[in-house]
Amino acid sequence: MTDTIQITDSHCHLDFAVFDEDRDGVIARAHEAGVTRMVTICTKLRLEPQVRAIAEAHESVFYAAGTHPMSAADEPLPTVEELVKLAEHPKFVGIGESGLDYHYTADSKQVQQDSLRIHIAAARETGLPLIIHARDADEDMARILAEEHGRGAYSCVMHCFSSGAGLAKVALDLGFYLSMSGIAAFPRSSDLRKIFAAAPVDRILVETDAPYLAPPPHRGKTNEPAYTVHTAKVGAEVFGMDWPDFAARTQANFERLFWKAAQYEAAA
Repeated sequence: MTDTIQITDSHCHLDFAVFDEDRDGVIARAHEAGVTRMVTICTKLRLEPQVRAIAEAHESVFYAAGTHPMSAADEPLPTVEELVKLAEHPKFVGIGESGLDYHYTADSKQVQQDSLRIHIAAARETGLPLIIHARDADEDMARILAEEHGRGAYSCVMHCFSSGAGLAKVALDLGFYLSMSGIAAFPRSSDLRKIFAAAPVDRILVETDAPYLAPPPHRGKTNEPAYTVHTAKVGAEVFGMDWPDFAARTQANFERLFWKAAQYEAAA
């Protein structure tokens, strides 16, 4: 592993049932591929204890928690205080994922927006990065992110970014980061790759969103953190960089944004 180029899967879902029978194997394969860290995301706060347990059991796994926008209408609204309390855990490194998703759940627009603003407030108070899910909601997303930033700065990553160039510009202008998932590696995603190519490379992260969105050559299969390498190699091509240089850049980007994970490792 020491001779393998190192990267981080900045967003995955290791608590999902599809990994129950081989979770340790999934994490071991990630290590073998050079994935030195994983951030596993809790999407419903009532499930936070089991997500936390995975992070506690594996040195290379960190976690974040929030209420996914598609669940915002079905779960109790979190409070800022609740999120801030969770953030006291040494391996809790981000707020979310939160955001807006109008693709399937447009009928819950208002509660999604209310939930998003709560998560932003918690990110602002803790200094931890906000992890954003955005789908078919570019206009409202751009407006709320900018409005809230005007009330007080916070950091943010647009996870699994696949929205339009307008939202990318707003996010980047606010100092936020864009994360490349397997979508960016799909053959038909040339327009998305152009959006990434226009972004500063020091604002780019890579992720799997496992078990979803496996990149080629694993498309259609269960995604897992080891496959971050395939997306990251496409990222190197997008930015015209050598693979080792791009990997090192994304590592530095992750450590800058997810500073708590970097501090945890430094103290270990």
